[in-house]
Amino acid sequence: MGSELIIIPIIFGAIFGVFYLYFSTRNKERLALIEKGADASIFIKGKTHTAPIWKVLILNLALLLMGIGIGIFIASILHYNLGVEEEVAFPGTIFLMAGVGLFAGFTMTKKLDQ
Repeated sequence: MGSELIIIPIIFGAIFGVFYLYFSTRNKERLALIEKGADASIFIKGKTHTAPIWKVLILNLALLLMGIGIGIFIASILHYNLGVEEEVAFPGTIFLMAGVGLFAGFTMTKKLDQ
């Protein structure tokens, strides 16, 4: 019972530490560049043509769920028609088709950015 009381603060402390180091280091780098007279335009992200994040998330989520659905369908065909064991067919094809769906989402996202 005592381990839960120790693990939760450690997790939150680690997350806080990562964010604190990231923002404090970024601030120190920017202050050092400003002191040396560097141009402030390097802090502003350029207007590059990128797809909105919500489109990328919806595309990848849709392809992941379609891959899982196709994986279940193929697994049932393997199990009932070809006699592959259920414990092998379902997890194997679900993970395989989910990976194919994520890879397809990655390639489509690359095309969407161009």
